[in-house]
Amino acid sequence: MQKHIVIIGNGIAGITTARWARKLSDHQITVISSETDHFFSRTALMHIYMGHMEYRHTKPYEDWFWEKNRIKLKRARVEQVDFESRQLKLDDGSSMAYDELVLATGSKPNKFGWPGQDLKGVSGLYHFQDLEYMEEYTKGISRAVVVGGGLIGIEMAEMLHSRNIPVTFLVRENSFWNNVLQAEESELINRHIRKNHIDLRLSTELKEILPDSEGRARAVVTGEGETIDCQFVGLTAGVSPNIAFLKDTALETDRGILVDEFLRTNLPHVYAVGDCAQVREPQAGRRAIEAVWYVGRMMGETLAHTLAGTETAYKPGHWFNSAKFIDIEYQTYGLVPAHMTETQAAFYWEHSDELKAVKFVFDKQSLAFEGVNTFGIRMRHEVFQQWLLEKRDMPYVLKHLSEANFDPEFFRSFEKEIGHQWSTEHPDHPVKPTSNRSFFSRLFA
Repeated sequence: MQKHIVIIGNGIAGITTARWARKLSDHQITVISSETDHFFSRTALMHIYMGHMEYRHTKPYEDWFWEKNRIKLKRARVEQVDFESRQLKLDDGSSMAYDELVLATGSKPNKFGWPGQDLKGVSGLYHFQDLEYMEEYTKGISRAVVVGGGLIGIEMAEMLHSRNIPVTFLVRENSFWNNVLQAEESELINRHIRKNHIDLRLSTELKEILPDSEGRARAVVTGEGETIDCQFVGLTAGVSPNIAFLKDTALETDRGILVDEFLRTNLPHVYAVGDCAQVREPQAGRRAIEAVWYVGRMMGETLAHTLAGTETAYKPGHWFNSAKFIDIEYQTYGLVPAHMTETQAAFYWEHSDELKAVKFVFDKQSLAFEGVNTFGIRMRHEVFQQWLLEKRDMPYVLKHLSEANFDPEFFRSFEKEIGHQWSTEHPDHPVKPTSNRSFFSRLFA
């Protein structure tokens, strides 16, 4: 029997659900979004501002794709959900019925009640409208302040810097992103931010944003009482699930929408995926809410199988993610906690150019490989995933590290240097890395 699947949200989680539901079924599918007409790559927003891309380049599918694949797109905002009658009330006054409802409403930038946070020229960076707002309010300005030391913060700082706008970057912690990175890694990024002429202020909090006579931001005041003149303030102190319109309903929520291993909510025929979903019992080593692109994609594909009639549990496997700190690419696989347990040890190698590094975490006793962070060296996800599944030890991983190297032809490799440092620090477990790189890449290494 054909059903009507309605998906609220056209980000990666919602669109992956729609695409896979179409591959696996003949159900009627409608995607509702008030943000844009078509799906775009949210991670590419910064590149539009920096002039590397145009908006049309960020759409992975041509506009005709949706009609051809019988996925109806509705540009609207859902104001209310009647879960009993399975009806949605839209902002244009119309209603829409559903048989199965998928909540993929994403995130919203955090605001913590700072005085002046709603002034003109103050914005987060998550939605397409935030990008348009930045375009409008950063024209001709002499300085910007970015508040919050996470991935969105460093992206916004880089965006502004690309237009030669001086940036002061306020980070509450005493080292950048040190709630995720260990000390050496965090310090590597501190140095890189400053080398790129961004005014990084560590252990510095925002107290208030001051207005000018027209209600626009003119300065910020820090917790220490310093006043920093600026005409734009980026609020990038994290994001939280975008679920305000679902509060005070029968839907069970905490920080996000509570779901089980099948991404089902407490209500029949209602599911949640992506940034807005909070897994009741997350897999070991995973968080209840994981607001990253890869998680949204995996959740969407998993849920589509259930919607198509094959009930499928969400099993994300080992944690992985990637990001970019200006021009240092970052990848993480497995568990590399900022603060290790008593059973864990770490091995860190850093190149003299301060642009490349790796951090391995392993079990002290068995030397079992538990996770890795890479900076400036591209590695293959599937190789690390396999080593984690096989519970390989550090000597094995370092011996075969070249198998994970994803850098293209003619790029210099560093497996020998990494292996040599390990052998020096761990003489009881020396390694001699093998190479599977071509003759030409070894010739120019």
